[in-house]
Amino acid sequence: HCSRRPHHSARSRRQMLAVRLALLLGAARAFYLPGVAPREYGTGERVELKVNKLTSTKTQLPYEYYALPFCRPDEVVVVAENLGELLRGDRIMNSMYELKMGVDETCKVLCRKELTEKEAAEFALRIDEDYRVHWVMDNLPSATKYVDETNPAKPLTIYDLGFPLGFRGSGEIPGTAVGRAYLNNHLLLTVKFHKDPSSFEGSRIVGFEVEPSSIKHSYSGTWRGAETQLSTCGGAVSTPLGMSGAAEAVFTYDVKWEVSDIKWASRWDTYLLMGDEQIHWFSIVNSLMIVLFLTGLLAMIMLRTLHRDLRRYNDAEAKEEAAEEGGWKLVHGDVFRPPQRPALLSVYVGTGVQVLGMSVVTMCFAVAGFLSPANRGALMTALLLLFTAMGVLAGFVSARLYKALSGSDWRMTTLKTAVMFPGIIFIVFFSLNMFIWGQKSSGAVPFGTFFALLVLWFGISVPLVYLGAFFGYRRPKIEPPTKTNMIPRTVPEHAWYTQPVFSVLIGGLLPFGAVFIELFFILSSIWLHQFYYVFGFLLLVFLILIITCAEITMVMCYFQLC
Repeated sequence: HCSRRPHHSARSRRQMLAVRLALLLGAARAFYLPGVAPREYGTGERVELKVNKLTSTKTQLPYEYYALPFCRPDEVVVVAENLGELLRGDRIMNSMYELKMGVDETCKVLCRKELTEKEAAEFALRIDEDYRVHWVMDNLPSATKYVDETNPAKPLTIYDLGFPLGFRGSGEIPGTAVGRAYLNNHLLLTVKFHKDPSSFEGSRIVGFEVEPSSIKHSYSGTWRGAETQLSTCGGAVSTPLGMSGAAEAVFTYDVKWEVSDIKWASRWDTYLLMGDEQIHWFSIVNSLMIVLFLTGLLAMIMLRTLHRDLRRYNDAEAKEEAAEEGGWKLVHGDVFRPPQRPALLSVYVGTGVQVLGMSVVTMCFAVAGFLSPANRGALMTALLLLFTAMGVLAGFVSARLYKALSGSDWRMTTLKTAVMFPGIIFIVFFSLNMFIWGQKSSGAVPFGTFFALLVLWFGISVPLVYLGAFFGYRRPKIEPPTKTNMIPRTVPEHAWYTQPVFSVLIGGLLPFGAVFIELFFILSSIWLHQFYYVFGFLLLVFLILIITCAEITMVMCYFQLC
């Protein structure tokens, strides 16, 4: 009996281990990224519609939704935002719109506003500047649907983020005066939802479309609030609402619920439809061609020049000729000579490693799907936090290089590494923010956020840089593979194509040519307020850029020294 106890004990341990593994697997199946977990709504349950901001591709200045005289609730509640959202100018707040799951509405009155001449002129100005309105429902941004019929055989449905605030009248739009501003005061909200009783109860929202229109509403009798019967609803031909002077604006909306086959996990696909995939592949092919060109150039240098030098050095019959050095041997005693400003070089290299580490880790997380557009502000927040954390690498590399260059004042070099590059960025950022703040734009970073950035910088980043420098300077000195001559060699006259200005231009042209197409998409996404999400392509192009920079550095160094 006593001999069986170990057997039973081992079996019970195995059973407990199996139970724990099963619990872990169950938890893994229920894992969702923070802020992007699905939510189910029951029929008739209230669905909250939040307002975000107004944006324009003309001015690039976002404004809060309630900066214009829209209908606003008695108490405006600002939704908690992360650091990235604040830097992007997002200001998410509650609204007066009432939506209930599965309950359609027709011409529901939101409110009536007696616009003064000044308020109407403000609307007209924003309409003239092509401002778009952005809303959020169930963490899904509002969008306007367009159908591209360039190819009639295969029409393409395109979703444009937000919806236009209004439009300018033209001869093609009946009932409008040319050049006059008209406000979109009536909105058709189409909400798509998905049901799957076998997987979950209720409905999940998978689409949010807005179709705006301008209607100068009319009614009989006195205004009775939401109970007022409007004679301009129900598909009747109506006159658009002009913004040329003081006017009465009645804001109304329709709600239409549509069942959709789109699953919750795929609801962002319509926003991220990539119609330019071939251009990204062309960008990669273009980058690879530049890499092949540089690789061939390097191979030619190695095969022709170095082979010739080595053959001359090893030729036993040409010892007298070899006594007079040439080729690589001509510079081997000077190539590792410390520069005139070793501290500045160390700061640049350390900061470069910090930016490189931030970029690599951010792109790896983005490719893995952790920085989804559904998690607003996550990308900007990740960049800031990773740049702060990579201060350890900056200090370590800067200190090691500075010691290898026979530097002694490592504390001042570390301070420059921690302050110089972030300081320049902060001064430029603060100066631009003052101009944006003067325009009363929501893109202006609040002073509380500035304080948080300063805490990140001086409270976390600077100590981490010093920590990395402390360990880096304690490491053994990096010894060069060749001994440096005591007397510097006289530098001969350089050819015109090796002058610094020309070398910098040529040295930067080829790396830029390897990434300019992808860079165009990134900048277009920023200026046009679109989502950039093709991080797989970006990672490939980034790796090609690193190879290109390494090869062009070797080529330019050889041309400079030999």
